[in-house]
Parts: sequence; structure tokens; C-alpha cells
Amino acid sequence: MGPEPIPYREYPVRGVPGALVWSRRVSGAALVLPDGCMDLLWLGERLMVAGPDTRGYRVSVPDGAAVRGIRFAPGTAPALLGVPAGELLDSRVALADLWPADRVRRMTGLVAAEDDPMRGLAAAGRLLTAAAGPVDPVPGHIVRSLRGGASVAATADATGLGVRRLHRISLAAFGYGPKTLARVLRLQRVLPLARDGIPFAECAIRAGYADQPHLAREVRALTGRPLRALLGQDSGA
Repeated sequence: MGPEPIPYREYPVRGVPGALVWSRRVSGAALVLPDGCMDLLWLGERLMVAGPDTRGYRVSVPDGAAVRGIRFAPGTAPALLGVPAGELLDSRVALADLWPADRVRRMTGLVAAEDDPMRGLAAAGRLLTAAAGPVDPVPGHIVRSLRGGASVAATADATGLGVRRLHRISLAAFGYGPKTLARVLRLQRVLPLARDGIPFAECAIRAGYADQPHLAREVRALTGRPLRALLGQDSGA
């Protein structure tokens, strides 16, 4: 018998474009699905960074424990945290391993000062955004193109980057190349369709897969599980 459904809530963060603060209460193990994002996590007085995932990441915490975080839009977290995404690929790292101790103490204190850590994480996101200055628009252009179903070559042309430069920028911003990012974004397109009860063959076509077998192979490759087993499960960092 699988784990109980995971209560989950989220809301957007004013002043941090594309970011969401979220809370989930985990019962045993949970499977985190790749989504192209990076998160700053609050784990009982400790801050962690969840790097970009290339496949499902299984987490296990004490039953009933609450995990909270702020999920940054794809490609935005490296500039905010000062760490290239590729250095955190498929990993969860303590913020103390990335930043000087005094800066970690200030950020931890900012989150801990709020009665609700979600508000503290939102404040942390706004502080990071203000400190980082103007947002580089290029990662956003890449995401919008690939999320819309454009090929890597078409995205390179549309952004004026060329294939090689697109690949270099993607490694720094997303942790992996544009082809992997496209696969991850396509997975995120198909999951809501399948959860709405749309037949898998139709889900495949709508989300940009060649056919249902292609969908099945990709879902298992990225998550380690068949699509039917994922339905009704939450994703997130």
C-alpha cells in the first residue's frame, strides 16, 4: 500500500516573479518529480537548497513532518543564490555549505522570526531578489519557448543564441542542457492532463509526445514509475 496523500498548499510570492511558497506534510516517503526549478527549503530551523532534478527524487522524513519552501521559477535561482545550477544537480545541500556563516545566520533568522515560516520564506525570496538586481531575461525566453513545444533548434533560433550558446546558458541556469529541460517541461505539461482523466493517448498528443508508448517511456525514465502510479501524487521539492 502506498503512502497517504500529502496535504499541500502554495501561493505566489509578491515581488519574486514566478516564485511560489509552499508547505507539505509528508507521511513517510514521497517522490519529488523534476520540474526545472530550484527551491530554498525550511527544515525545522535549517535552510537547504534543492537543486534541479533529472529524475524523480525520493525523500523520507518523520511521519507528519512539515516541509516548507520557496520554489523559484526555472532558471532564476542561480542568480539569487549565487550558485550555478549545475553544481547542485540532483542534490539537496545545506545553505551553510554554500554561503558564509554570517549570511546564513541572517537568512535563517529572517525566516525564523515569522510565526509562519511560509511568510519568512517569502520575505527571504524578496530580499534575494532585491539584492540580485535586474533579472536576466534569457532563461525566461528559453523556458517559454521550450514549454510551448518548440524544438531546441527552434529555440536557439528564436532566442538568437545559437545551439552551442543555448546549451552553455542552460547548464548554468537550469543545471542541464535544453533537451533535458524540454523533456522535464513536457512531463509537467502531461501530468495535469492525466490527472484530469484525459485518456493517456490523447494526453500524449496534447503534451507533445509522439504517441502513448513514447509518453510511457519518458515518464518512467524521468520518474522511475509508470504514469498511472503517479496520478494523485504531488510533486515539488
